[in-house]
Amino acid sequence: MKNQSTSLTKIALQKFKKNFWGMFSLSFLVLCTLVAVFAYAIAPDNSQNANQMHLSIHSKVPGFTVKMLTIPSAVEDGNGFASFFFGKKTTASEIPISAFETTPNGILITEYSGDGTNGLQKEYKTSLFPKVKSPEAIAKKYVSEKKFLLGTDKYGRDLLSRMLVGIRISLAIGFVAVFISLVIGVALGAIAGYFGGKVDAAIMWLINVTWSIPTLLLVIAITLALGKGFWQVFIAVGLTMWVEVARVVRGQVMGVKQMQYVTAARALGYTDFRIIFKHILPNAMAPVIIISAANFAGAILIESGLSFLGIGAQPPTPSWGGIIKDHYSYIILGKPFLAIIPGLAIMSLVTAFMLIGNALRDALDVKA
Repeated sequence: MKNQSTSLTKIALQKFKKNFWGMFSLSFLVLCTLVAVFAYAIAPDNSQNANQMHLSIHSKVPGFTVKMLTIPSAVEDGNGFASFFFGKKTTASEIPISAFETTPNGILITEYSGDGTNGLQKEYKTSLFPKVKSPEAIAKKYVSEKKFLLGTDKYGRDLLSRMLVGIRISLAIGFVAVFISLVIGVALGAIAGYFGGKVDAAIMWLINVTWSIPTLLLVIAITLALGKGFWQVFIAVGLTMWVEVARVVRGQVMGVKQMQYVTAARALGYTDFRIIFKHILPNAMAPVIIISAANFAGAILIESGLSFLGIGAQPPTPSWGGIIKDHYSYIILGKPFLAIIPGLAIMSLVTAFMLIGNALRDALDVKA
């Protein structure tokens, strides 16, 4: 006979693996994390913040194609490692064109005009293209057809690239906010539940006061106090999500501290710090893990809301909420995809975290 494991952790892991939606959501989140890490390597526009603008091709539909003349940058971005993960500071300039022809001195192009009129004509000398020696070679090496799979935004930037880079904001806000909420919530909840008395009353007063303030209002107040920016939003969201964690940890600790092994630990002379962190918390963290998944989803929604209001990640940093803010009016102007695409991305990511939370709840329910 095979030895069957009685470890609760292994049993929970086996139950989680059998949950289709839990595993599907986990796989989706792993894929999203990989995309976030290697966003600039995948994105068609690898400039910093995917901020290459082409105003002549703004608000184009998904699948739009146009000929593009690429003019090399005079200064190359020398740090390959940094540009791989954070984008290129200096990139080649791209000019949408409708037609071109070679001249004895270089290439004559007709700029793309989205309104159907003839665009301006400009001539670029061969000297601007250091890797070619003849005008004919310019067309072969530097003129190409570019396809925008998700179309372009109102500034003519590649929407797919902005979406790929923007996923970093959503995942980062979740990780940082949940980490801050766990550090504060677990510490205060454990102290309140273990020591009780006046310590518990003081911490519960702080929890109730914080709980009574609307979350979004508190986040906005903290953001305005710290200033607009990337990290300020992370800290603000984290400082508002610890309350629920603290309440759950307090209740769990109050129940676990009555167990016999905790009494035995006190009899052996262990310090309160060791009893809390070595004996009580490891047996009280199952509900906290489930809440963390929900908080992850909540943090993404709050950041998207803040970016929509203009106090989240600041331009030109791409954020899914910011993309919706820039294009929500296009819903009634015949180009709703500019707002629907980031909206669906937010919905998918939040749904994935909620499904993982449900799967974890089922897996960690040892009574079932």
